[in-house]
Parts: sequence; C-alpha cells; structure tokens
Amino acid sequence: MTRISSTIDRRSFLKVSSLAGGGMLIGFNFLTACKSDVQPPVNIADLNFNDFNAFIQIADNGMVTIFSPNPEIGQGVKTAMPMIIAEELDVPWDHVFVKQAGLDTDNFTRQVAGGSQSIRFGWDSLRETGATARQMLVNAAAARWGVKPAECSTSEGVITGPGGESLHYGEVVREAAQLEVPDNVSLKDPSEFKIIGNDAINVDIDEIITGKPLFGLDYKKEGMVYASVLRPPSFGQTLDSFDDTAAKAVNGVQEVVRFGDKVAVIANNTWAAIKGKRMLKAEWKDGEKMESSSDHDQLLSDLLDGSDFETLREDGDISKAFAEADQVIERTYTSPFLPHNCMEPMNFFGEVTDDKVTLVGPIQTPEGTRSGVAKLLERPEESITIDMTRMGGGFGRRLYGDFVMEVAEIADKIRKPVKLIYTREDDMTAGIYRPAIKYRIAASVKDGEITGYHLKEAAINRNMYNLIPNFFPAGAIANYKVDVANYQSNISTGAWRAPYTNFLAFAEQSFFDELFEIMGADPIQTRLDLLEKVKGTTDEKIEYSPERLQNVIRMAVEKSGWGTQKEGVHQGFVAYYCHNTHVAEVADVVMENDMPVVKKVTCVVDCGILVNPTGARNQVEGGVIDGVGHAMYGDFSFDKGRPGYKNFDTYRLIRMKEAPEVVSHFVKNDLSPTGLGEPALPPAGGAVANAVYKATGKRLTSQPFIEALRQQSEKEIKG
Repeated sequence: MTRISSTIDRRSFLKVSSLAGGGMLIGFNFLTACKSDVQPPVNIADLNFNDFNAFIQIADNGMVTIFSPNPEIGQGVKTAMPMIIAEELDVPWDHVFVKQAGLDTDNFTRQVAGGSQSIRFGWDSLRETGATARQMLVNAAAARWGVKPAECSTSEGVITGPGGESLHYGEVVREAAQLEVPDNVSLKDPSEFKIIGNDAINVDIDEIITGKPLFGLDYKKEGMVYASVLRPPSFGQTLDSFDDTAAKAVNGVQEVVRFGDKVAVIANNTWAAIKGKRMLKAEWKDGEKMESSSDHDQLLSDLLDGSDFETLREDGDISKAFAEADQVIERTYTSPFLPHNCMEPMNFFGEVTDDKVTLVGPIQTPEGTRSGVAKLLERPEESITIDMTRMGGGFGRRLYGDFVMEVAEIADKIRKPVKLIYTREDDMTAGIYRPAIKYRIAASVKDGEITGYHLKEAAINRNMYNLIPNFFPAGAIANYKVDVANYQSNISTGAWRAPYTNFLAFAEQSFFDELFEIMGADPIQTRLDLLEKVKGTTDEKIEYSPERLQNVIRMAVEKSGWGTQKEGVHQGFVAYYCHNTHVAEVADVVMENDMPVVKKVTCVVDCGILVNPTGARNQVEGGVIDGVGHAMYGDFSFDKGRPGYKNFDTYRLIRMKEAPEVVSHFVKNDLSPTGLGEPALPPAGGAVANAVYKATGKRLTSQPFIEALRQQSEKEIKG
C-alpha cells in the first residue's frame, strides 16, 4: 500500500483536520458504521440517522450517508466521487446513501462543475479522506483490543484483529471520532479496488425515472410565488417604458416589478406569470451597437487579415519556414454562435429577508454565484446560503449565475419566496452563447516534410485559453505559432461544452487530413510520425502525452476496422487531446438520398483509471452524439442584436433517428483519472467532416455541415 502525506492540495475538494474538541472532521461529509451482513432498507426514511459531526451521518444499523459536495449536471460525480471515498474506507457500496451537499466553503473547496475537472482534482484527496477515516476506525479498534493498528485489517466495513476478533465500524465510530487525525495514511493499490472500476448505477436513477422532486424545476416551498421576466428582445436595447395594465388583469398575477432594463411578472403559478409577461407592452431604445451575424462574419475576417494579434506561442521562425517552403497551404474555418439549450431551462428559487438570503436551484458555480449575489444585494456572504439541485443539463450555461442574480434581485424587491422560471424562448434568446469564431490555418511543406504551422484565431469577445496552444501539434513542428485577436461585442458569450476546442478540433483535424492528402501522406502514419518527434521533449509547456495519443490512435484503427469497411461506408479519422484526456474517433458515413448520414462512431479514450465504467460510457457516447449533432446542424444568428431563433420548431438539433451508434473503448492503465464530460465532443466534428469528404469529395470549412453542403451544391448548380 502506498503511504502518502495527509496534506491536502489547495485544489482539492476535501479538508481533513482535527476538531477543537479532538473529534474528527472528514470533509466529504461521512463516516460509516457497517456490518457485513447489513442489507440496505427500501427507503432511507426508515433509518434513524445520528449526526456524528457537521459532516457525518451514521445510521443505527450501520448504513452510511455521504453528502456529495460538487454540482451534479449529469456528468456522474454524485455517483463517482462517493465511490472513491467508499473504496478507500473499505465499505460495501450497497451500504451507502448519497445526498447533495449545499455550498460550504468552510469544509469543501472547488465546488464547481466545469472543465471536466471534478474527478481529476478530487482523486487524491477523496481517496485520502476515505483512507483517513478507515485508519482512525482501525486505531480505535486496536486501542480497545490493546494491539497495534498495523496488526488489524479491514474488509466490507469490519475490522479484524490479530486474534481473529472483529468489530464492525459502528461499534467504534464514537471512539474513533475522539482520536487525532493521523499524519499519513495508506492508500489501496489499484489491484485491490472493489468498487472503483466496477459499474455502478446512477444514485439518482430511481428519482429520475419515477419523477420524484430532484431538479431545480421541482423545487417548491409553501407560500412560494412564481416570476417570469421580460428582457430586451435585442442585445443593445434598453427599456424605455412599459404598460402593465393587461398583465395585471391576468388571473393569478399579483404584481409587476421593474429591475434595471427588465420587468418581472409575479403570479400564483407558472402559467399566470408567463401569460402576464406576454401581456406586457414595452417600448425599447436601440443602442449604438445593434450587431448582426453578417457584421460579425466580416469583422472576424478583417481581424484575420490584419496584424493586431496577441501571440500565445511561437517556436522557431514561421516567416522563414514559409518563405523557404516548396508549398504553403492555407484554409479558413468558420463557426456560428450556439446556444446551450439545456433540457431544463434556467430557473432558481430565492427568498430574501432582513437577516438572510436563501437560494436553491441548479448552478455549476455556487461559490462564485454567492459572491455575486452578496455584491448585488450588499450583504455579507455568510448570510447567503445556496443549496444545489440536480441539473437537467449545463454544458457551461450554468457556470454563469445571471439567472440567480435575477431571482435574488426580484426576491429582494417583493420580499416573498419566489421561483424564477425561464421559458424555452427566454432560454434561447437571453443566453450565454458559444462565441462565433474564425480560424485561419497555414502550413509550409519542404521536401515532403511539414516545416511550419501557423494558427490564427479571430473570436467574438474572448480568445482560446492559454493551454490550447500547447496541445498537438505543438512540439511536433519546429516552426509553430498561435496568434489570437478578438472583437468586443455586447452579445453575451461564454463557455460552451469543451470551450474553443469544440470547433478548433474540427478545424485543425480537417486541415491535417487535407494537408496530408496534398502531401501524398498516410493520415494515420503521419500523425504517429509527428507524435514520435515529440517524445523526449524537454518542453514543459506541452500538455499532452505523445505516447498516450499514439496508443489511442492505434487502438482506434484496430477497433474501427479502419480501411476494411464494406463498399459505401466512408471513414473519417481524428485524434485529439483536450481537457487532460486523449481521444481518437473514427466516423462511418454513408450517403442516403444524396446526403451524408453518420451511422457509427468508434471512440477510444485514455482517461486513466475508470471510476465508474457505466458513467464513463454515458459521458463518451453523449459527448460524441452532441458533437455530431451540433457539427451537422447547429446554427444561430443575430439580426441587429435580435436572436434569430426562439424555440425548437426552427432551431435544428440532432434527432433520435439521426443519432449514430457509438462504440466506446477505454485504454486500461493505473494512471490517475482525468475528465470525460467534454473530451469526446471536439473530435466528433472532425471525424465526420473527414468522412464526408471521402463520401462526397467536398471539403467542409464551416459549420453546420448540412448547410455548408447545401451552399456548395447551389454554387455547383449555378456554376
């Protein structure tokens, strides 16, 4: 077993320390009292739980409740994080209950769902917390028996002494709570895992399939009213005046309040609030910037043609490489804005009194949101509580607490418990959008070798984060440069599932395939050869592992039957690293009625140790389908600041019958786990685009693909 220090990294989720009275603080909210023969009851309500301390609940029969600290948006952390704790604690998984914890910055850190980082950052500290609790229980049992702790062992919640005597955890839990927290603890070797690496059912599955209250929209409180908000119909507009006469006449409407450039209708029920909002008559003032997508397209092109760039990475001499090249290939790739379109529209509950602010709902960033509310209402943070519900999708949209600010401000004005609910139209037109971006990629070729690579990005509002320039092909090409520029717009933009890489992967991987074809090079072998050049690099900035990326490439070739498919099946290949995870994907495309149809995607992932294989497959398969759907169909535009789509009757999403079969494979190793919520999405678009080229002979340089193909066909007809 590995010995590790009990010092917790600042990035970790958990804190383990001694209580003032000598008790034990386990910052993942649990201890346990398990008997090996205990069977879980049908209903947790049948149990009599006792508080061990602020973070622990122990049932009389030895069952355990674990309060999960991180927001659950469908990525599976509410199941996976407790699995890690239970593994090191050495208790049976079927003796564990899991509950969602509220925001608690005293005992947790990084209570965030974003960036596919929850398991990665929590891995070591979650394991240590479980192991620390196990060791303290062993120490208590050893003290009772008068033996050395090292002479004792644990299994399935039972401690066994050197003479064969045994105690279940529940019999020593109170004694353990009085002991000092050990300075170091032993962690299991991965070969000893009983829970980690085995399929576990989503801990919320019963509530999900039976419709029990679980999501933000389900939350209710006695006496609660409902709010629906009228917002400016165009970005850049401000509220001049409004007439609420008709709105107040709607049965169930209680009052109408203005806050800033918005108007909230407060009612007894959701429908009355929505109907009342629709009856409002408002006059709006146009601002100086009323932007259209056509404007953005030209602005981004002008940025790429200009010279005002920030250089994020520069290796060698790009200008010299291009000047001496036998050939320079350059392409420009274009992406539209995209809304998040979570299945559950934005919503939140708020109640404001003189003494406290109570907030409940689905949010990915509870701590940052609390800080924003404190500043807005001029309240101390300690007077504000945020309880998290499960979320019906996030994809980055719920990183932003704008809707929580709205309900806090409304609640402060009306001084009633109130539930803010967005309609689908609200959600789509008052969103935080994926920014429109253009990439221009150029490569130089000399004597059959790639000698230079220059990536330029022009984005609305903000550019790629600084790690991306250190992804592949950084380190593989001697002369390499990444430049960025942006245009500041009043259209709100932000993170969208796998920020920036969600489109960049398509652009780069499509470019590579075309470049390799022009060079007469094999697309698989050339990738492997480029990665070979990175091995042994001393460049500490390189983010990816060339060996791991090579491994997923080779495995994807094998598992997909690359190059051996029957006639009419066209395959496209992509290998990509992002969000700390290495992925390779192969898309199988066929032509039906002169249009490409994605039939299958083979996805190979190296994310280290799999905590919950079922959850991992769900994340990978969902990410692939999301990536295929938005690459094929996703489009969003603005006309003088007004969103061009309001609902799913006009906004195109992938349909169930269009979803491809996704076959996922995972590289087995004992490396610490990395994220899975995002890495499978970015490669999907490139794999499909490369397959579409083989099927149609048409290179795609813009999304959505279906629209790009239609436009190409129209040009061919006119030409």
